[in-house]
Amino acid sequence: MRLPLQLTLHQQFQFKTPALPAPLHLLAGLLFARGLSWPSRLNAMRFISTLRSAQFHLPHDMTVATMLEQYKQDNDLIWKLWEPLCIAALNTPIDKASAQVLLNVLNDALNQHYADSNMLLPRTDLTTLFPQRAATYIRRHGGKVLGSCGVEKIVPHDNHIELVTTQGHVTFSHAICATQPAVAAKLLRPISALIKVTEQIEALTHQPIYTVYLQYPGHVKLPDAMLGLHQRYSQWLFDKGRISRQRGLIAAVISAEGMHQELSQDELVQKIVTELRDEFNINEPPQWHMLIAEKRATFSCEPDIQRPQQQTTLPRLLLAGDYTAGRYPATLEGAVQSGLRCAAYITQA
Repeated sequence: MRLPLQLTLHQQFQFKTPALPAPLHLLAGLLFARGLSWPSRLNAMRFISTLRSAQFHLPHDMTVATMLEQYKQDNDLIWKLWEPLCIAALNTPIDKASAQVLLNVLNDALNQHYADSNMLLPRTDLTTLFPQRAATYIRRHGGKVLGSCGVEKIVPHDNHIELVTTQGHVTFSHAICATQPAVAAKLLRPISALIKVTEQIEALTHQPIYTVYLQYPGHVKLPDAMLGLHQRYSQWLFDKGRISRQRGLIAAVISAEGMHQELSQDELVQKIVTELRDEFNINEPPQWHMLIAEKRATFSCEPDIQRPQQQTTLPRLLLAGDYTAGRYPATLEGAVQSGLRCAAYITQA
């Protein structure tokens, strides 16, 4: 589902970009944003203009909170616009998040072409959307996909890489370690030539993402496919009925660390149910609920952190993942760019 860039905080704030060439769509969206005073709108537009003049580059990295203070962004702007955008993009609170990485995202999404800022909401699960299609492509072109074949050890040799798996030993000219950071560190730790890379990975701190699924009767729906709540436990709400025809299913997403971590699962679910009742008059109890707490969902995208390069000191062994070196935070886009770099290294070798 392709939507224009929009940020709706129910009954508090609404920002939506019209179909204009970038960056006019952004400036027009700010000009007509609801829930901001005129001084705040002009303040945000001046900020964007200043960033464009500086090509979205800072002399040195800092936290997003520090940057917003330096550019005199008022509290209303921060709470309704910049903080939600930062947490959505970096999954890191503004007092910890890298300002330069946020500017990289804003530059690429808002300052190039109108379509770059569109929001894409998957109508199916991510496994169907990406991995299954990738596996089909590989098989169609003569490759193999070995499922249920966990790698237990990586053994580098001069002219090949040996992988010790649950199904035996296999060798390849190159290997790309494309796992989550903790698994990558476990696999690389025994390789003496990669001690510094392992230390870099293990030095990364992480941020959580909590998702609460609530199944209501089929007639229950939200005003929009996606919207946010202001100063609530629920940050983003997704109406799966509007997105993927799962009628009555609402997903509440809570990104980054916060007070919600102090609650039990039952307490947090009840908070979400209460917020939906108060905000949208959904008085019926959910038929069932499920909470998924990913406590290490992404790396904490902080200023000047040292992320490992895709090319390791061993030319036949590479790293891919959203946590590796790059301009982006922990996102699908960052992971894809990392994988493309690895592919380029191998094909150009």
